[in-house]
Amino acid sequence: MTEKIEQLQSIIDKSDNIVFFGGAGVSTESNIPDFRSTDGIYNQKYKYPPEIILSHDFFEAKTEEFYEFYKDKMLYLDAKPNKAHLWLAKAERAKKVSTVITQNIDGLHQKAGSKRVFELHGTVHRNYCQECFKCYDAEYVKNSTGIPRCECGGILKPDVVLYDESLDPYIYTSALRSVESSDTLIIAGTSLTVYPAASLVDHFCGRYLVLINRDATPKDSLADLVIHGSVGEILDKINI
Repeated sequence: MTEKIEQLQSIIDKSDNIVFFGGAGVSTESNIPDFRSTDGIYNQKYKYPPEIILSHDFFEAKTEEFYEFYKDKMLYLDAKPNKAHLWLAKAERAKKVSTVITQNIDGLHQKAGSKRVFELHGTVHRNYCQECFKCYDAEYVKNSTGIPRCECGGILKPDVVLYDESLDPYIYTSALRSVESSDTLIIAGTSLTVYPAASLVDHFCGRYLVLINRDATPKDSLADLVIHGSVGEILDKINI
């Protein structure tokens, strides 16, 4: 591991435009569960499978049951940024990391201080009325009883990408262009199995591709450096 950390330090030192692409494994160190691990959300037992509950059709058909799950399992409003989030914000201030692309919806990158963040799957911190489009914060949703509603009576919808919904084309295109223009792409805490987000790596044509993840990914063979372990603990060893 020491040798791999030294390799990563060397790559960081030689890079001028690093893009970081992270998944659920970046936030597990903030005690937010991931989806596909043994103890992840998808391996817990509910009346309906989580991927069904978190679909647009389920939201429309069974809104109250959607919100029972959503408030219980998707809103971690007391979570704090961990070493990975803090390192990335520091690296941005040092003009090493230009962009953070995240599949997470928890807002922890912004809370840590990162400014240029593309949230591919949206954020729990924006919720809008489907009637008048007034916006509400996550605390309002968390503290609501039953289905959260606007003062006009309309049902609120979280600004997150549910199953059967498309990614925001502006966000995705901006993320893709960032990847294309980077000299180093660090992918961390993601299984690279969720598309179209996982396809971003296919557009990288820079110098160094780094993969940091607890488990192997389908793209490991393409990387210049693969490190298996905790994202925050690994990045915390890198000097900026």
